[in-house]
Amino acid sequence: MQVGHPVERPGSRVPGSDEVPPGYLHDALVYDGVDDLVAVAAPWLLDGLAAGDAALIAAGPATTGPLREAVGDDPRVVVVERRSVYRARTPTAITTFRRFAAEHAAPGRRLRVVGETDFGTTTAEWREWQAYEAVVNVAFAASPLWGLCVVDAALPEPILTSVRQTHPQLVTASGRAVNPDFVDPATYVRTLPVPVEPLEATPPVLADDRITDYTGLRHTVRHLLEAVDGPPDLLEDFLMAVDEITSNAVRHGAPPAGLRLWTAPGRLVATVRDSGSGLDDPFAGYGPAHGQDLSHGGMGLWLARQLCDHVAVRHDEHGVSVRLSTSWS
Repeated sequence: MQVGHPVERPGSRVPGSDEVPPGYLHDALVYDGVDDLVAVAAPWLLDGLAAGDAALIAAGPATTGPLREAVGDDPRVVVVERRSVYRARTPTAITTFRRFAAEHAAPGRRLRVVGETDFGTTTAEWREWQAYEAVVNVAFAASPLWGLCVVDAALPEPILTSVRQTHPQLVTASGRAVNPDFVDPATYVRTLPVPVEPLEATPPVLADDRITDYTGLRHTVRHLLEAVDGPPDLLEDFLMAVDEITSNAVRHGAPPAGLRLWTAPGRLVATVRDSGSGLDDPFAGYGPAHGQDLSHGGMGLWLARQLCDHVAVRHDEHGVSVRLSTSWS
């Protein structure tokens, strides 16, 4: 991996200042073995503690164990279960890291996070977390966070390419440098391909391409999902997500609005379409539309991203569609 012009070594403080400048720092370390990772990440955490930063590790066991040992099991280094962050939905991960920063970062300092993103095993999971890595550059812009994303060089090339495109700085044993391959987050998310969903090529169990009776349609969807053999909580979440997105399309989109629903063993897919050009914001749904004041609404896509495994927004000459999908085993 190429690096650009040197910026500063990973653990260095800002010269001539007792406080770090505000804003998020988002670095990537692609490592060939855990020893290489520890040689960079452990001094970075310890330098941060010495400078007054807080420290947190959200990584897998193979990374967390050696890293904790390298920092002398310092009790100031908070360790969280990787799955509790990265196997939650992406808006939840964003909320969680904001909360960690608020709880642990001292005034004028940052929370340093060694994070090992779990990109999953399917192309749909890859896309969710590839988009997340771009979105956090904007979502955390004002947060007192410094993320060091550690990435195993043995991961598939599409993941490694996404790492190069979503992190403004790269870190190696030689230091920290500007990443020449970084892509503007909005451009990256807009151009990230949406995986094909095979169920969309099959007959749906429900097709209403011109919604006129929204209340009746909601009852029909509930009735169909009641017949699905799946976890009740998951089915209820999916129903709520479909209801939110369909409501948005009917109330805020351009008519006609439509809904198609597919069910298969262990899987649900719904596509909601309207004929407008809304939802053009590539960061829509990663936080409430009107910020933390939820009284103003604007929560539909944000809730859907938390209630479903995957949410894909697509635009074409006919309008905009939102595809919701959830699976279980």
